[in-house]
Amino acid sequence: MHWLQSLDLALFHFINGAISNPFFDWLMPVLSGRGVPWLIAVVIAVPWILFFANTRLKICALLMVLVVALGDPLVIGTIRNLVARPRPCLVLPDVNALLGCTTSGSLPSAHAANWFALAMVAFLFYRRSAWFMFPLAASVAFSRVYCGVHYPSDVCIGAILGAGYAIALVISTQALWNFIGKKFFPTWHEQLPSLLNPEKTTSNIQHPTSNTEWLRLGYAVIFLALIGRWIFLASGLINLSEDEAYQWLWSKHLALSYYSKPPGIAFIQWAGTSLFGDTNFGVRFFSPLFAAILSWLVLCFMAREIGGRAAFCLLLITFATPLLVAGSILMTIDPPLVLCWMWAVVAGWRAAQPGGKTRDWLVVGLALGLGFLCKYTAMLQLVCWAIFFALQPAARIHLRKSGPWVALGVFALCTLPVLIWNSQHGWITVNHVAGDAGMHSTWKPTLNYFFEFTGAEFGLLNPIFFIAAMWALFAAWKRRKEKPLWLFLFCMSAPVFLGYWLFSFHSRVLPNWIAAAVPPLFCLMIAFWSESKLRVKPWLATGILLGIIAAAFMLDSDLIGRLVGNKIPGDKDPSHRVRGWRETALLVEAERAKFDPNAFIIADHYGTTGLYSFYSLPASAAVKLHSPLVYCIDSDVPLNQFFFWDNYNYRAHRHGDNALFVVRLDPYPLEHGWIWKWLRHERIQYGEIPQPLPPSARMAAEFETVTNLGVRGITLGDGRVFQRVQIFGCYNLK
Repeated sequence: MHWLQSLDLALFHFINGAISNPFFDWLMPVLSGRGVPWLIAVVIAVPWILFFANTRLKICALLMVLVVALGDPLVIGTIRNLVARPRPCLVLPDVNALLGCTTSGSLPSAHAANWFALAMVAFLFYRRSAWFMFPLAASVAFSRVYCGVHYPSDVCIGAILGAGYAIALVISTQALWNFIGKKFFPTWHEQLPSLLNPEKTTSNIQHPTSNTEWLRLGYAVIFLALIGRWIFLASGLINLSEDEAYQWLWSKHLALSYYSKPPGIAFIQWAGTSLFGDTNFGVRFFSPLFAAILSWLVLCFMAREIGGRAAFCLLLITFATPLLVAGSILMTIDPPLVLCWMWAVVAGWRAAQPGGKTRDWLVVGLALGLGFLCKYTAMLQLVCWAIFFALQPAARIHLRKSGPWVALGVFALCTLPVLIWNSQHGWITVNHVAGDAGMHSTWKPTLNYFFEFTGAEFGLLNPIFFIAAMWALFAAWKRRKEKPLWLFLFCMSAPVFLGYWLFSFHSRVLPNWIAAAVPPLFCLMIAFWSESKLRVKPWLATGILLGIIAAAFMLDSDLIGRLVGNKIPGDKDPSHRVRGWRETALLVEAERAKFDPNAFIIADHYGTTGLYSFYSLPASAAVKLHSPLVYCIDSDVPLNQFFFWDNYNYRAHRHGDNALFVVRLDPYPLEHGWIWKWLRHERIQYGEIPQPLPPSARMAAEFETVTNLGVRGITLGDGRVFQRVQIFGCYNLK
């Protein structure tokens, strides 16, 4: 075997060094790692394939996506972790590393495997594609060696593996289609018995008029998405957000309500962590489940009212909307609210029909009440209902019946826990919510917040879907008298969206505040599209493709680095708010051990208090004993929930102790034009490094001595800084 290793090494030096030239120095990184041109090609090609291509090409393209999506992580990733061969640029001297060097394994090459897998799938469908696809795949494999990130043996083994599991995927997919298609999709299977030879069918492929196949396909997609999201959460790729960790502490102090939020989120997290422990998965377990139930509700509702095909398109749209994707992962107060809001919408449409029953209104009231117990925004649906009754004379007949009033009564009962808690605490939540909404400030119209809010929604709702939804709102208003469903969906979404839009002229509106209105708004959009004479299919395909790419980048920002061939700086990484917190907590704990093992920790923000408490093992254990190790900086007036918990009053319980005061620092600004340097793989400098903060006046007043222990940058395995904290040593609490 020694001669093989010598040959492998000799070939590497020959390709990486001996034949190096300026033209290859430009071309090979393009083929190998700088994937922006490839992304542009995909964005252009996929809508064209979905709209203009024949069935054979559509199936081929779908299998190409599957072979990369499954083969890369399951086959290549697994073998890499088992073999753990270091890349040549890490262990060999004088390597011409044109793409930099990463610490991930070298054997096998994922690029080679993916491209040969794509080439093999294309070959199985189109024999003549071999003259183009296999040379292209070989060129990409060659470029990996030329750029110094793989040995020749890495790309050879990757090529063999990729071609092999591509063949296996196509064969197994056909076998699976024969089994599942005949049993669950008989109409489609009769029209398309062979995936490799779709032209050899007895009849032209027509979309079935029955909703059954579309619903079954939707159920399968929802189930697979649920499992995929749970697997993603179990991977631990991202940490908790500040709000999630803060509300995790609430789940350890169950109450009728809390300073800023109703009690629902605390009980949801309590249930999740009771089942799966105090882990990322336990905290977020219910978020994918709520998203799956929401998808099922929307799918069934739209299939019944519009049609199965339109309902399935809407399902895909929800997977391609960044705001909804975030809600399917993060366990904040929005996912349960959105679910309850849509539940009330579905039940409400049934209740508002001439034959609507009291039990339907009972469900509306229960859904709204549960939504209120998760987020106060649920109250806005009462306004939506008032507008609907005002605009729809036929629905006002229900006001003379008991149904709507039963719903209102059930909703009122659900508000009692919040009302009782607030009556015991000086109605502090009312004051807090009014302050958040800017009600205490003088009305000064401004366009700054308006453009900020509009831009955020334009991106988070997917630009194409945002424009289409606004168009649908306008169309629904014009045809409100002839389209009762359109009017109903308009009333369940437009007041919230347009209301916050107008309010942005006064105060900052966070983009997630309109989350509850998004599902009914998208239902309206699909209802409008289904009757439109416009050719919406290419726009729909483009929107879904762009949205899925954006969602993938949002969930795993390292994909941006893989695409460009250079990881984005940690200070600008879109996921920096949910990365690096475990490492930060470990660093703070290590600093505490060096400073004084008996010291406690004071964080400067309620969110970081929760994060340090969650990720530090001693602090997490202390939370369970109701004897905290991490505290939030105190205040003389209520600013967060810690004000109401006596065991978090460190001045009452920690007299004479030392403490570390930890201040989270904002990301450092990068130099002007940093993005172009990043794309060119050049070194990026900081535009300005802020001066260290002076000791907090409050800490100086509460402790005898406060010493600046310095700024710490928290890096992940690749050396990027994701978080920064400044630590102060505080001696002898007065």
